Amino acid sequence: MQQLDGKVAVVTGGASGIGLAMAQRFAREGMKLALADIETGALEQAAADFEADGVEVFPHVVDVSNADQMDGLAQAVLDRFGAVHVVCNNAGVATGGPMWELSTADWEFALRPNLWGVIHGVRVFTKHLIAQDEGHIVNTASLAGLVSVPGVGPYNVTKHGVVTLSETLHGELAALGSKVGVSVLCPGFVNTRLWDSERNRPEELKSAEATPSAEQEQAAQVLKALIVGGTPVDPIAERVLDAVRNQRFYILTHEGSEAFVEQRMQRIVKGENPAPPAEGIGIFSP
Repeated sequence: MQQLDGKVAVVTGGASGIGLAMAQRFAREGMKLALADIETGALEQAAADFEADGVEVFPHVVDVSNADQMDGLAQAVLDRFGAVHVVCNNAGVATGGPMWELSTADWEFALRPNLWGVIHGVRVFTKHLIAQDEGHIVNTASLAGLVSVPGVGPYNVTKHGVVTLSETLHGELAALGSKVGVSVLCPGFVNTRLWDSERNRPEELKSAEATPSAEQEQAAQVLKALIVGGTPVDPIAERVLDAVRNQRFYILTHEGSEAFVEQRMQRIVKGENPAPPAEGIGIFSP
């Protein structure tokens, strides 16, 4: 999609982090925005900022893991703008610690937005893009969807799921002969508030009795340090825009990423064991 001026972009998790950066980059191309986020205050602030800059924006408070709410989002956006052209399924959270220390609630917390949110985004929007034979879907995964680093099991599982979901969607659209494009965004550590994901944990997934183990606390502190020291969001958004325009599927954003992905694949085809943990951590450094 070379021409974006006047087109409509839907961005989930659009009130902060990578989502907000993508929305800002699309706005500079003249696109209209539909921002979806679970944080009301942040969403209202983002919408106000866009409106102050003369951008047509439609904010919508949405839990992306809720099927009915995502159905409602799609209908509301179509009612408002009449079409959708770029869909960024970006909302997500992170949780970590040794997997034997995690509760089913910890797993559910990650699976709901990270995987089900993308599933619903694909489910409710793709058919409209196919019908107009124009558009592009960007699913936010992670390098954690291409390699497996210890300490963030639920995150790894969801992001691997997003990668294969996106690859499958790409193949199905190609078989259909559709002009709709797909990209999967696989960044390393990016300076966002992902480390503070607990602020959005649903009440039903909280436990008053649960106390994080020392291992979980340590994993959380390591994760925070790596994210805070990560790459700024603006270059990530720039790469997403380039991928939309040039029908690029894999969006790798950190130097050296390709070598680590290749290393993993070589171990697989050679029947070797996974790389030692220390070798995996480096891929996420900025």
